[in-house]
Amino acid sequence: MSSASATFDNAEAWRPAVNPWIIAIAVTLATFMEVLDTSIANVALPHIAGSLSAGQDESTWVLTSYLVSNAIVLPLSGWLSSIVGRKNFYMGCVALFTISSFLCGLAPNLATLIICRILQGAGGGGLQPSEQAILADTFPPAKRGMAFAVYGMAVVTAPAIGPSLGGWITDNFTWRWIFFINIPVGIFSILLTSRLIQDPPYFKRRKLSETKIDYVGLGFVALGLGALQIILDKGQREDWFESNFIATLTVVCVCSLLFVIIWEWRHKDPIIDLHLFSDRTFAVSNLLMFMLGFALLGSTLLLPLFSQTLLGYTAAESGLALMPGGFTIILLLPLVGFLLSRYTPRWLLLLGLIVLSFSLFHMTSFDLQISFRTVATARVIQAVGMAFLFVPINTAAYAFLPREKNNAASGLMNLARNIGGSVGISVVTTMLDRRTQVHLSNLSSHITAGNASLQERLRALGLLVQSHGGGPPGTSAVPWAIIQGTLNRQATMLAFIDNFWLLGMAILAMVPVVFLMKKSKPGGGIAVH
Repeated sequence: MSSASATFDNAEAWRPAVNPWIIAIAVTLATFMEVLDTSIANVALPHIAGSLSAGQDESTWVLTSYLVSNAIVLPLSGWLSSIVGRKNFYMGCVALFTISSFLCGLAPNLATLIICRILQGAGGGGLQPSEQAILADTFPPAKRGMAFAVYGMAVVTAPAIGPSLGGWITDNFTWRWIFFINIPVGIFSILLTSRLIQDPPYFKRRKLSETKIDYVGLGFVALGLGALQIILDKGQREDWFESNFIATLTVVCVCSLLFVIIWEWRHKDPIIDLHLFSDRTFAVSNLLMFMLGFALLGSTLLLPLFSQTLLGYTAAESGLALMPGGFTIILLLPLVGFLLSRYTPRWLLLLGLIVLSFSLFHMTSFDLQISFRTVATARVIQAVGMAFLFVPINTAAYAFLPREKNNAASGLMNLARNIGGSVGISVVTTMLDRRTQVHLSNLSSHITAGNASLQERLRALGLLVQSHGGGPPGTSAVPWAIIQGTLNRQATMLAFIDNFWLLGMAILAMVPVVFLMKKSKPGGGIAVH
């Protein structure tokens, strides 16, 4: 047997020294906190602005700065791991995330908080790809489904509970504790990682002295992704291309990313390995992950907003409406992981897409009188679809890639989900605002003097106002105010329905795409080494 074959066999036979499930739990802890931090600060923005004497618009940079640095580091994580070692890179990210969380909690002013959030996002950006790569190497292909189920519990449920947890902490303590709670988890994660995790023998660490750093690619990746994230986060607030700031950033973003694609494709030692997209299963998996992030974060924004603004729920009640969906995902993900050992990912993906699109179309039947149970049930159905998507997408993505490409692949997969989530949030907020205006204009066209139903309604409201101490019917402006309030609520309700319909159609359109994946055996396919 040749030395090359012996090395191959040793790599294939390698297994970690400790139980892989202990490793899975250890690396999931920090990732859960990192994903939680993408949404936990949302509800605390008014408190942060007031405490630090900043304007509401200025305080939104607390969110944007985190997302920008997070997006930049995600695709670079594979390259950085190859230089410092995956274990060292992961521990460094956890340490940076933990220290910067502590500094965020101590920030005396907004500028300091934003700088610390940039550091926090940079540290957090390397956690998700590193965990996925560690899980892909720790578990054999037949058991990867179950491993990714553990990862999925963290990534899918954390954004849902983030706003509720952030609101509870802010109301009962102070906004600084939404950052301080990361510290014990980070310390515990570093201790576990240092003792349990080891780099596999086929993971080749490159010497920095022998590595020619692609500074051009690095700079344009940071510029392009940073500009894209700012556009998505600030676009609606700045009225999109009516703003010179957004228009300029769009030109910078498009030119930078086009240059990155051409440059990285031709570069001998690229920062981002775009050649991975030559494998159509990996390319389709990235598209599906983008759409999953689009639907997940888009609907996670819409449902609490709908329940609070139109149904009158408190933040805690809207969080409770989402909670059954979170429990459903936690219960189903292990089942999905098990089913992947019996069925190919394609069939589970088809089921997930159909159920998820059905749940979104079902939400188009919502009205202003629906019960708490109806909202919670709709979220549970949606959670079923998401559970049957997240794990199969991740499993299929790695099925036909060499194992040494796991780190680079995980960075791109997580970038797809994060950018998809940002696009989803941006699209639904813009559409909600603009479709509300369209529906309000259409409904207002029926408010005419010749409308008998309107006149009868005004007379009834006038008598009601008079019975409560108001003037005679026709002398008070209150009936007209009530009519206007009703129009606003109905127009907003119709805009929410339009959003749910859009998300449902977007997911349904992905069904044919699944058939572009290569056929694979149950258990995650056959990895090509």
